[in-house]
This record gives sequence, C-alpha cells and structure tokens, in this order.
Amino acid sequence: MFKRLPAVVLLVAACALAPARAEDAAAPFDGDLQRLAEILGTLHYLRGICGNNDGNKWRNEMQALVDAETPSGERRARMIAGFNRGYNGFQQTYRTCTPAALVAIRRYVDEGAKISRDLTARYAN
Repeated sequence: MFKRLPAVVLLVAACALAPARAEDAAAPFDGDLQRLAEILGTLHYLRGICGNNDGNKWRNEMQALVDAETPSGERRARMIAGFNRGYNGFQQTYRTCTPAALVAIRRYVDEGAKISRDLTARYAN
C-alpha cells in the first residue's frame, strides 16, 4: 500500500504536469500540489517516528516533485511551506508512534495517491 504513492508521485513528475511558463503564474493545479506537498511532509515525519526505516524517502519524493515542476518564487515557497506545514503540524501532535498515527499514515498515503492519480489524469501530456 505504501509503495503506491512514490510510484504515482514519480509518474506525475515524469509526465511534466504543464509546459514551462515564462512567468511564475499560478497553475490551475497548484492547490493540489500544495496539498500533496503537505501530505509528503506529514509522511516524512510520521513514517520516521513509526520506525518504518524510510529515511529521507518522503523528503526525496518532495524534492522530485519540486524538480519536475520547477516552480520559482512564490509557487516554490508555497510548495515548500506546505511540506513544512505537514511535518511541523504532526511533530507538534505526535511524539511517538501510536495507533492513531498509523491510521493517519494510511489515510495520507491514500489521499496522496488519489491526488497524484487525479493530477496525472487531468494534466499529463
């Protein structure tokens, strides 16, 4: 189940969601990208405390997403802020792995996979 999200994120990155833009205007899918970034930050934190031996896997997925989208300026800042918001929000809530943290992980993996599938279906070339 946890292997789906990275594969889908990489698919989204590989598909190059939109052609390069001359200016840093908001794309129609920016809200979804920010939510996906937040989910990746959440997973980076929660999977770490739950001993899943992921290391920087979720941070690397975020980096791959940023590299594929190549946002600059405010768009980049919003994506990174989303990742940090996900990480910091759960860092304040969970200090150890709990049954609730495990449920949250499953739900966020599912939501991230859905966002990735929807983005790919809607915007892939």
